[in-house]
Amino acid sequence: MDKNVNSKQLACIVARIADDKLGKNISVLNISNVSSLADYFVLVTGDSTPQVRALTEDISKRIKELFSRLPVKTERDSKNRWNLLDYGDVVVHVMHKDERDTYAIEKFWSNAYCITEDEWLELSKEYSLY
Repeated sequence: MDKNVNSKQLACIVARIADDKLGKNISVLNISNVSSLADYFVLVTGDSTPQVRALTEDISKRIKELFSRLPVKTERDSKNRWNLLDYGDVVVHVMHKDERDTYAIEKFWSNAYCITEDEWLELSKEYSLY
């Protein structure tokens, strides 16, 4: 597998990894035209704090294995309610369902383009575990 992926591919692969780990309500937002923070946000919901932790750890582990990339910055709250993996061009938010509902990041970034599930599944199919 190619170790060089662009930010869109990386975001889609992260979404696939989260999907394989049973993450819910996965959104891939292209924020490049509305912010200089990153090119993409990947938002993933976990049903429980152990799942939020497991999703965060699995995404980090698989991206390191596949592309030898570590997050530039990692933020984990002590209760595993909202964890963040910052890869520079792609920022991954793994959130407990209550925090996801409360903070409604998609509404804040409503001007961002949302990559459809069909598109991110297609762009990441070679990275599926199943």
